Amino acid sequence: FVNTGNYKTGAQAAQLGDYYAACIQENMPQGITWLFGPAYKGIPLATSAVGALARNYGLDKPFFFNRKEAKDHGEGGSLVGYRPKDGDRILIIEDVITAGTAIRETMPILTGCGQVTVPDMFISVNRCEVGQTPGKTAVMEVGEAYGIQVHALVTVRDIHEYLKAQPTYADVLPRMEAYMRQYCVLD
Repeated sequence: FVNTGNYKTGAQAAQLGDYYAACIQENMPQGITWLFGPAYKGIPLATSAVGALARNYGLDKPFFFNRKEAKDHGEGGSLVGYRPKDGDRILIIEDVITAGTAIRETMPILTGCGQVTVPDMFISVNRCEVGQTPGKTAVMEVGEAYGIQVHALVTVRDIHEYLKAQPTYADVLPRMEAYMRQYCVLD
């Protein structure tokens, strides 16, 4: 289980934002237009990523996020921050993709804003878990269904390799390997 809710301090959020910003820079040399953080965990992740892009790379990009419930007072609506327009290229910042439910909820929100494209999504961990289609991960399914290239800071393979190199985690490895055999698509 990966829980980005365990990042609880400013230093932790800043470091995670640095990782996202570095991954964005590495994988999107053509640049980005806007960042979107889906409610709820995507909100602090997008905030820390956009801050790190400005701080580390001089890229001051707008971001926005959605509310689960639309407001009928104040600024109103279901979006907070930037309001997308036709022609915008939006990238999504999220923690993980488990079954693809969040992206299925997010895409109508984004495409309902106008003629926008969503070419890329950045997640903390690709758990390589099988999706709804045998032999395919949820990440693969998102790519096929929406044409989105999903980039992960780390994968379950990276975590496995790290744990193998740490003698203190020897007791965890058999359980992780059993989990990977049962739930992951690693080809």
